[in-house]
Amino acid sequence: MSLKSLNNTQRSAVEEVNGPVLIFAGAGSGKTRVLTHKMYHLIKEEHYKPENILSVTFTNKAAREMKNRVLDLLKTDELDITIGTFHSVCAKLLRKEAKHLKVSNYFAIYDVQDQLDLLKVILKELNITKEQLTPNTARNRISYFKNKMISPKEQLSKARTGIEKNIAEIYAKYQKELISNDALDFDDLLLYPLELFENNPKILLKYQKQWRYILVDEYQDTNRPQFHFLTKLSEKHRQICVVGDDDQSIYGWRGADVRNILDFEKFYPSCKVFTLEKNYRSTQQILDAATAVVTHNDKRAKKNLSAQNGDGEKLGLIETRDELEEADAIISALEKEIKINKRTFSQFAVLYRTNAQSRPLEDSFRKTGIPYNIIGSIRFYDRKEVKDVLAYLRLVINLKDTISLRRIINFPARGIGMKTMDKCVMRSQDDGIELFEVLKKAKELPIRGKQSESLIDFYKLIKKYHALRNKLSASELSRSLIEETGIINQYKQSSDLEDKERYENIAELLNSIDEFSIKKPSSSLSEFLEEVSLLSDIDHWNDSDNRVTLMTVHSSKGLEFPVVFLSGLDDGLFPLYQAIEEKSELEEERRLFYVALTRAQERVFLLYSTNRRRMGGENVVGMPSRFIGEIPADYLDRIEFQSALTRRVVGGPKNKVTKVTVMRTVTTFDDFKVGDIVEHSIFGVGKIMVLSGSGENQRVGVIFKDGTKKKLIVKYANLTKIN
Repeated sequence: MSLKSLNNTQRSAVEEVNGPVLIFAGAGSGKTRVLTHKMYHLIKEEHYKPENILSVTFTNKAAREMKNRVLDLLKTDELDITIGTFHSVCAKLLRKEAKHLKVSNYFAIYDVQDQLDLLKVILKELNITKEQLTPNTARNRISYFKNKMISPKEQLSKARTGIEKNIAEIYAKYQKELISNDALDFDDLLLYPLELFENNPKILLKYQKQWRYILVDEYQDTNRPQFHFLTKLSEKHRQICVVGDDDQSIYGWRGADVRNILDFEKFYPSCKVFTLEKNYRSTQQILDAATAVVTHNDKRAKKNLSAQNGDGEKLGLIETRDELEEADAIISALEKEIKINKRTFSQFAVLYRTNAQSRPLEDSFRKTGIPYNIIGSIRFYDRKEVKDVLAYLRLVINLKDTISLRRIINFPARGIGMKTMDKCVMRSQDDGIELFEVLKKAKELPIRGKQSESLIDFYKLIKKYHALRNKLSASELSRSLIEETGIINQYKQSSDLEDKERYENIAELLNSIDEFSIKKPSSSLSEFLEEVSLLSDIDHWNDSDNRVTLMTVHSSKGLEFPVVFLSGLDDGLFPLYQAIEEKSELEEERRLFYVALTRAQERVFLLYSTNRRRMGGENVVGMPSRFIGEIPADYLDRIEFQSALTRRVVGGPKNKVTKVTVMRTVTTFDDFKVGDIVEHSIFGVGKIMVLSGSGENQRVGVIFKDGTKKKLIVKYANLTKIN
């Protein structure tokens, strides 16, 4: 296969394989295409063995997409190439080299909730109250130190105030407890390889020889540990290619350093630089508006994006009275787009700055019956019942995991309370043995006989499956264990609707383990747990569902949609108040706005409110975001939204106004009866099958011609009788 499908700059970047390469890839300029073709070129033309190539990115979704594309290019079903996220690559490396570390190859990976649970225990032991320091604040500070590669000892030496000394002490104890739990957190996954390389030069040399060529996606989002990881691996061959866009560096709050990409030439003076400026996603109007905003930043590489999809329409700008009217305005514009341009729900995305902004949007979508997916709500694997089952599985794999042990010791209920656990912990400390091993000595503890029997039974149960962990498949072990615990029957037999949902979630979890076992027959339960722990919100997003997508701008990174609504563009909300006074933070907010606009392929709507309810219930008079003011007026179409029922579209220059009035017809309440044929602006013609309530609360159940079934509130549904 040739590289004829690439443009000249893309092809030059792909064919440059001698020494370091830096590729500035503007939004929608085909960076994934370049990376995958480069891997193809390295294998086919430069005779690199697949196992000698390492490709890292930031999401599992991107890694899967990249691998599938390479497989397609090479026309093969399997490829021994390492393509994954930084965390997954490092986790696998650490398990292989565990004998050189303080943890076993079965180490647990603690997510945010696990970290908080551990910190709660530590704060309690240190007699630090929530008023003095919350577990979340402690976690954030510890993560900050790790991202800056500051050890507990270093931080303690720097501490000057009482609170700083407390945090340093907590940090030290936290790291000690992680080791005793045979666990690592996400930051440790990046730090431990550096420690491994530093203490074992032969291991570093082994991986330098293995990964002779390194490719990095989204390089602008790398933090200090990731930078050092890549530098160490590439210092022998200096065959590294990084791709990124400094204008899309939006993760400074979690340690990403845009200087890594801007200063790449300083670290690799001999590097070749390519800039991809042909955009294959958005229209020129969208690109020019986005560029006009981001050019207000000082720290950026100059690039001029040229759209291959024509000029397109201007960006719609809508002023609303409050967040409720803002949601109505989005629904109204969405309906018009569906009618005029025959769009499907999946072609729309509503983006916002913070998760809290989703509530009025969700309310409006539910009321009008429009299906939606929300990214950033409780992940499937973060649901309580799912985490409970996962905790059982994690403890079976790793008997030192006290956080999982504490979570499930009384689930299902065994009559084991906090006081009993405190006695177990004290015995563990006094005897210098693992907390889990204390359980088999329960009869020696000062507790009631029934409680001691429960502890011993629990010990035997976990021990039994621990012995079977390498003898049974992940699927067999999981199903047998969960059945024996009685968890699934407890929920199945309950008449509570929430319990029914919990049962279904556990059943779905077991199904996912079945699928994992079928897909990877030789893989262990430990590998399944690792895969789950490294998933992000966006990895669960299914773009094949015909639903409107609601998400934060951060979550939208790397995605694209024909139509994007960017809501909540009030100054102080986007950009956030706390970012306005700090230049570097304001620049990151501006890059975030740039990312939001460049998710759109064809159409963008910008919305702000003159009055918005903020945290605490107070109403705040709003001003349009300063970023709107940085867009030249020629790129904007002002849309005056008057109410949920009427709107006027105002276009053209400000001194030359044209008005078009669009009326939304609403049938009077109580006009409907079962059997009526009605028309909905989105779903089309349907028949009322069920009717309930009256007045403003009247609800109808409708079956539409395409088979779609909807329960709608008449007040909001905008139904018209047609018989």
